[in-house]
Amino acid sequence: MSIPQSGGGPIEHRDQLAEYLASGCKPRTDWRIGTEHEKFGYCHDSLQPLPYDGPRSIKAMLEGLRDRFAWEPVLEASNIIGLVKDGANVSLEPGGQLELSGAPLDNIHQTCDEVNEHLRQVKAVADDLRIGFIGLGAAPIWRHEDMPMMPKGRYRLMTDYMGRVGTHGTQMMYRTCTVQVNLDFASEADMVQKLRVALALQPVATALFANSPFFEGAPNGHKSWRSRIWRDLDADRTGMLPFVFDDGFGFDAWVDYALDVPMYFVYRDGVYIDALGMSFRDFLDGRLPALPGEVPTLSDWADHLTTIFPEARVKKYIEMRGADGGPWRRLCALPALWVGLMYDQGALDAAWDLAKGWDAETREALRVAASRDGLAAQVGGINMHDLAREVVALAEAGLKARARQGAGGMLPDETHFLNALKDSIETGQTPADELLARYHGDWQGDLTRIYGDYSY
Repeated sequence: MSIPQSGGGPIEHRDQLAEYLASGCKPRTDWRIGTEHEKFGYCHDSLQPLPYDGPRSIKAMLEGLRDRFAWEPVLEASNIIGLVKDGANVSLEPGGQLELSGAPLDNIHQTCDEVNEHLRQVKAVADDLRIGFIGLGAAPIWRHEDMPMMPKGRYRLMTDYMGRVGTHGTQMMYRTCTVQVNLDFASEADMVQKLRVALALQPVATALFANSPFFEGAPNGHKSWRSRIWRDLDADRTGMLPFVFDDGFGFDAWVDYALDVPMYFVYRDGVYIDALGMSFRDFLDGRLPALPGEVPTLSDWADHLTTIFPEARVKKYIEMRGADGGPWRRLCALPALWVGLMYDQGALDAAWDLAKGWDAETREALRVAASRDGLAAQVGGINMHDLAREVVALAEAGLKARARQGAGGMLPDETHFLNALKDSIETGQTPADELLARYHGDWQGDLTRIYGDYSY
């Protein structure tokens, strides 16, 4: 989750909220790629999650990255809770999941180099601490009582609130990991087309990247339990957002939606002030009970936007949020998929042609079926395996059209980063299917084997 925002003066009129979003519009030459991924840390001997403090801990991990690789620390109440360097940051999810939020980069070659370097640094520090990291969509064995809480004020507030608004919120916070990509738009119309494609086709990403078939020590009946968790988390701030497909949708309609998402907090002077369930509309009028008479700043608005969790969301860019965390190859494949679809107009138009005839019920049914069945999902006459084949082919065509070279011109384009997905298309097997085969095969039901066989 996000590091607190800063900057921006008081909001004097509502139009500033839409203007904030519109300020993200960029010419195509300035479009960039920001990739984020999370991973679980654990102790090699006990296979238990890392505590925040102690000789083998999240704190020791962050301090090791700081001291050995010149990252700058981010502190909250004197606790190190993140790192920043060269436009990237390392942050913590509530249960200690370590997240890299990458710098805005020009192409997937650079993105993959960034991922490689980050994982190299993490492994160098982790090996000395006798700890490991693994990329999965959900913790396969740990229970809620096993999980530590990171010393971040927003997580204390959110933990209590999640228990009041849904049944799976704390599971999401403490025991899931994702990989996502953040992409730019040129105009309001471009944002609208991209967000519609992102939402409609997000179930395809969920199916292709499904990697969480275990929970609390056993198969859970879903290929992506992480996706299943999001469906019963908090209806006010999750989902497939049918209004995005309405005529006239744009920045102002997103503002209307975001204003009605209940607040979590207001951040002031290093402290998270409880604003749970309060209204940003009231905040605009100086009537927020937590800060009577005070009006929000643009940084408050930016913070509020980070507390909205649909399958794709708008800030000054669009975030694709439907994929499970996973192995190295898929950390590069996820941005390749969406860049191929979004950053070439021909591919984007073709992707919209695939999805524009679906109604809200079809889009939601695809989301449900993808989490349960992965590439084997069937919704009406839509076969997920066939749909994924078409989508990956469009992404490949889009990457070819971009023609971004890598390795000093040795690699002609970015299409090889889709190879992991093309393998899944060929076999019909997602990472979850592979894990289940191992569990029922050579692991003989011993799920602890997953750590040795699938860690970074």
